[in-house]
Amino acid sequence: MNRVALRMLMGDRAKYIGIIFGITFASLLITQQMSVFTGIMYRTFATITDVGQPQLWVMDPKVAYIDDIKPLQSTQLYRVRSVDGVDWAVPFYKGLLRARLSNGTFQTVSVLGIDDATLLGGPPVMVEGRLEDLRKTDGVIVDEVAAKTRLAKPSAVPGQPPQPLRIGDTLELNDRRATVVGLCRTTRSFQSQPVLFTTFSRAMSYAPRERKLLSFVLVGVKPGEDEGAVATRITERTGLQAVRREDFMWMTMMYFVKYTGIPINIGTAVLLGFIVGTAIAGMTFFNFTQDNLKQFGALKAMGASNWVLLRMTILQSLTVGTIGYGLGVGAASLFGYLARNSELAFRMPWQVLAISAGAVLLICVLSAIFSIIKVMRLEPAIVFKA
Repeated sequence: MNRVALRMLMGDRAKYIGIIFGITFASLLITQQMSVFTGIMYRTFATITDVGQPQLWVMDPKVAYIDDIKPLQSTQLYRVRSVDGVDWAVPFYKGLLRARLSNGTFQTVSVLGIDDATLLGGPPVMVEGRLEDLRKTDGVIVDEVAAKTRLAKPSAVPGQPPQPLRIGDTLELNDRRATVVGLCRTTRSFQSQPVLFTTFSRAMSYAPRERKLLSFVLVGVKPGEDEGAVATRITERTGLQAVRREDFMWMTMMYFVKYTGIPINIGTAVLLGFIVGTAIAGMTFFNFTQDNLKQFGALKAMGASNWVLLRMTILQSLTVGTIGYGLGVGAASLFGYLARNSELAFRMPWQVLAISAGAVLLICVLSAIFSIIKVMRLEPAIVFKA
């Protein structure tokens, strides 16, 4: 009976392709939009991802996410170091400054200042140069994407494309010279600003003068110590907010989910894909069943039970659903691959595939419901009607 069901399904090529097209479109739109949403959310905590060494981040109690900078007094660093269970604690500066390029234009950059002595908190991947070169006079490390785009030097030949920044080129930050000593690869951030790494003391000289300039304290926990317990001790001892790295990432992501329109905008597109896919697949599948009522009636007249007919309908629905899901996910994956070097945020973890599969399964169920009801109420005598 399964072979009969599949031959009935594929016998009407037009409706068969129409059902698959509807589910493919829904799967593509749902998977693609959810992958974009996931990519955007991952970019919100890009700095936390890149600074992978610390297990705890210590900050002002009112900080809600990574870019919500509320500077601390420099003495707080020593208070954190004195807490039991802390293996090391280093300062970290994060701020937006204006860089003056060689042609006189200005570009806002994200400056990250890391500990002078240990260089903990540095870039995750060096493309050119060495991390230790930050100790050179006026040294900064620039992310390679910004070096080729926003911070690129204008060509000496009119009409030619800009020239990427190279080691030895200079910028100006707050009227102070910054010399490029290396290029690194970083995760693109939510704001997509160029990223510059330098030492903490040099970042202090670049930043506008303020009484407090310590953005965060990065903490490593002693071996054998529980991270949560150490974070609690730091909070009780200093009154600051100490959170685990993973918790800080979650805090940052949930802030953007709660206080921005990103979930609504992306969710609208996902819902539209679901509705359109359900409508196309449902109506086409219903028409397919209507056209085959006599065949179902003949099977019922030959003794096929309602359960057998129900199983056949479900098999037909799941068959087109599986094919449509595979084509839709494949198209979304191809889209993400082709856009891998663009500014588009795209990330497709297994959770996205699971949710997309669940949505397609629901589309198949809804599409089959109307057909199943019609088949269950079918009278075998229909086969004898003219």
